[in-house]
Amino acid sequence: MFLPGASGNRELWRRVGEGLSHPGPRVYWGWPGFGGLPNDPSVTGLTDLVERVVKAISGPTVLFAQSMGGVIALRTALSVPHHVRALVLSVTSGGIDVASLGAVDWRPQMAAEDPTLPSWFLDARDDLSAELPGLQIPTLLLWGDADPISPPAVGRRLAALLPRSELIIVPGGEHFLAHERAEEVLPPIERHLRGI
Repeated sequence: MFLPGASGNRELWRRVGEGLSHPGPRVYWGWPGFGGLPNDPSVTGLTDLVERVVKAISGPTVLFAQSMGGVIALRTALSVPHHVRALVLSVTSGGIDVASLGAVDWRPQMAAEDPTLPSWFLDARDDLSAELPGLQIPTLLLWGDADPISPPAVGRRLAALLPRSELIIVPGGEHFLAHERAEEVLPPIERHLRGI
């Protein structure tokens, strides 16, 4: 399952998904009210999105997540660790105190560019720091060293919290690393999936 960030861009992971040799089906998620999808009044917070992802998991699953989608992936993995075989998190921008690690707050600009966006995503400030050390799921962390929204310090902090994680930092990589540098991130993803 491929989870977007706050942009809701369902195409962001497409190049990675199509490039993978793994034969499993690919599911590309979008979020109600983001990326051109209609609003859904029944979705009022990240918990509702986590519940939707959890309900869609019917067997062993690998979760790929971009930026704020990483919070949803981590919360899903904490909810159903027996179903999540592996995580691939790209430039996660939440779930820990990213501001203290030098991250630029993307929310004001995004809200100004599109005032119709649901505020619940923009207001989310989950702190999973206490729970992450207990997550025993193999996790690949993909970061770029030129991303102000989620700088490498965020990846290093997650690597320190997640006991079975590997951090890859791509020189010159920016916030849409998984899409823009798909050819570079595919080999470590393939290696990660072979190890599970």
